[in-house]
Amino acid sequence: MRWALGVEYRGNRFAGWQRQPDCQTVQSHLEKAIEAIAGHPVAVHAAGRTDRGVHASMQVVHVDVEVHRPEMAWVRGVNSFMSDDVAVMWARPVDERFHARFSAIKRHYRYFIYSHPVRPTLLAGQVGWLHQKLDLSLMQEAAGLLLGEHDFSAFRSSECQAKSPVKNLELLNVALASTQPSNGVLVEVQATANAFLHHMVRNLVGALIHVGTQKVQPGWVKEVLDGKDRHKAAPMFAAEGLYLAGVLYPDEYALPTWNTTGRLAW
Repeated sequence: MRWALGVEYRGNRFAGWQRQPDCQTVQSHLEKAIEAIAGHPVAVHAAGRTDRGVHASMQVVHVDVEVHRPEMAWVRGVNSFMSDDVAVMWARPVDERFHARFSAIKRHYRYFIYSHPVRPTLLAGQVGWLHQKLDLSLMQEAAGLLLGEHDFSAFRSSECQAKSPVKNLELLNVALASTQPSNGVLVEVQATANAFLHHMVRNLVGALIHVGTQKVQPGWVKEVLDGKDRHKAAPMFAAEGLYLAGVLYPDEYALPTWNTTGRLAW
């Protein structure tokens, strides 16, 4: 029987999502917990692999099990075998056509930038920190130039294994999330696409910060995009502020990851 699970995790103490020898990863941690309930070895497949330090407020996975258990066994039962860094939020039975990665239509990410002269303490490990001030209007102008279907090679990791660098970026929004004490500012970048290249969101954020700190004009991002040369783009920004925040699937699966307005249902 195949189950789809919605998973939330803090990525700070994990070496990323993907199972690795001699490393603690989210995948291996979750598999061990599911095996404790299923009573046999399992392989968990995710909508997307996250890097070391990257978080998820809505990762979606699927797993095949040979035993019948109630829905809560795959939520509360599995959670009882995991650390406080990871939690299954929901579980739904799905047919064998469903695949957490290949059935997905869109992915959504959120990135939080903390702009403050002093590094954060309470927000440490949860945000990307920048000691400089940001011009959000310039960042939003630059973001608009990146929307649509493009070859995003300039924002792609050299280790990316995607067959094509062409992706459809339908949302890239920059907004003030909150103002913190002592003149700190929390900025949120939201990005939605049919799929993302390895490090693409962090590279996009790095480019927007380059604009927001007025090192370059907004039009520079279009030049970088058209040039398709990663070496001419801005440095990649930190992993800690990045969250996989939602995955959209066809309506037939009725999974609680996205609502009808396109905003995240979490």
